[in-house]
Amino acid sequence: MAGRLEAADSLSCSICLEELKKPVTLHCGHSFCMDCVNHFWDLGDQKGVYRCPQCRHSFTSRPVLNKNTVLADLMGKMAEAERDTSPGQDEAAAGGVDCDFCTGKKLKAVKSCLVCLASYCATHVQPHYESAAFKRHKLVEVTASMQEMICSKHDKLLEVFCRTDGECICMLCVMDEHKGHDTVSAAAERKQKQKQFGQKKQRYHQGVQEMEKQLQQLRQKIKALQSSKDAALDQNEKAYAEIVLMAEKRRSAVREQITHQNRAALSQAEELIDRFEKEIRDMKKREDELKQLSSTEDNIYFLQHCKQILDLTELDLTPNFNFKPHTAFDFVTKTLSGMRDKMENMAMSIGEISEIFEADMDPKSRQEMSAYYTSLHLDPNTAFENLLLSERNTKVTWIKKPQQCPYHPERFSKYDQVLCSEGLSGVCYWEVEWKGPRVEVALCYKGAKLDESCFGYSDESWCISLSNSGCTFWHSEIKTKIPAPCSSTVGIFLNHTAGSLSFYSVSDSGETMLLHKIQTTFSQPLYPGFMVSRGASIKIINH
Repeated sequence: MAGRLEAADSLSCSICLEELKKPVTLHCGHSFCMDCVNHFWDLGDQKGVYRCPQCRHSFTSRPVLNKNTVLADLMGKMAEAERDTSPGQDEAAAGGVDCDFCTGKKLKAVKSCLVCLASYCATHVQPHYESAAFKRHKLVEVTASMQEMICSKHDKLLEVFCRTDGECICMLCVMDEHKGHDTVSAAAERKQKQKQFGQKKQRYHQGVQEMEKQLQQLRQKIKALQSSKDAALDQNEKAYAEIVLMAEKRRSAVREQITHQNRAALSQAEELIDRFEKEIRDMKKREDELKQLSSTEDNIYFLQHCKQILDLTELDLTPNFNFKPHTAFDFVTKTLSGMRDKMENMAMSIGEISEIFEADMDPKSRQEMSAYYTSLHLDPNTAFENLLLSERNTKVTWIKKPQQCPYHPERFSKYDQVLCSEGLSGVCYWEVEWKGPRVEVALCYKGAKLDESCFGYSDESWCISLSNSGCTFWHSEIKTKIPAPCSSTVGIFLNHTAGSLSFYSVSDSGETMLLHKIQTTFSQPLYPGFMVSRGASIKIINH
């Protein structure tokens, strides 16, 4: 091993003190890196005399330098042999800890000694394996934080744990500032902590199993929900297809009845026409006979033929026939009227299904309610003159100096209030953030005479008042005290069809707590509104 190190030193450049690169040999026998000796001669004041950097042998002219191929091959073989005797060194070259005992070029350490408090490469660690003097030394995997394992005060190895202060200390610390403390060896403390790790690992394992079980159940429920949805859609399509088919059959039957009735009526009419035409011809013939007989001057002829004409049966000049074209298709009106009533009943039933769907929507968490998130914007035409709208009409702030607002019939002129532009129906959810001494969050009908009273002082507005001292709910001038505290974020859930309105306190972690809920019947769309007192502000959170 020593011979290998000496050989490596003899193949080092005496100028850069590193292994020869592109080795060249001068006539005096000394070898250098080609770049090093050229740089040495380029910088030196040679005055026509060039000397060897090592033995100072002089040359009358600058030597021509040629690469020493023998040395270059020898250097390559030594580098390859060094890699073979230092396993893992190539992998550590990109990073790691340097050997503390290498001189010149530092090799990467492969082990650290907790007694020597040093790190060794594959070559310098060999004495720890071969010499009895290092038998009690403890070798560990290379660590870059060796300094962290040494007591900063006594420069000794940290091998004791102080449970009183919860830190690692050295043996001198035990007798010094940690005297009388509950101390154990680092190994004993690790064993104790390892038990806690085992318990925590078991809890994690149980938690993972439980979560996987719940996840599986959730996936099964989603699958069942999907199957139920598919079945409902299938039934819906079949029901409507049957309705359309029945309607088509009914339409064909009515069309056939109309055609048949029309054919029968036309046949009857044609018979009556033929009868009328025949009787008209007969009456005209008798009329002509009477006229001819009346015009004859022969009395005997007249008397002989008048009896024949007078004995003829009188024609019925007011025939009774049953033909009423204006009532021929009355059955169509009756049939369609009945069918229309049935369709209206069916439409009402379908509407009831939709209402049942909406009435069943009673979310329990913020995540469920967020599915019905509704974007809202403040209406500048309704804002009181001391209310400043900002952030694209999603924030309202009370300001001391009144604004010069143009007249608008919907603008509040008595109270510090503002409405949103959107009228809400169906299922909706939104959140607001509030600051200041007091604000109010309300919903009302647009047609209500709000300028004559505050929010919550009529039967057409519902209002929750929020302040640092507590919360209250107002409707029709009736005050309801809310015992629960309110956070700076409030969520509002509206199920217009079901007549449900709920106010929630939303924590920073996203948990919701019900503040107040009402159950009533809403007859018109509801418009969100806000009252902002002096020094307060409200911001609508639009996701």
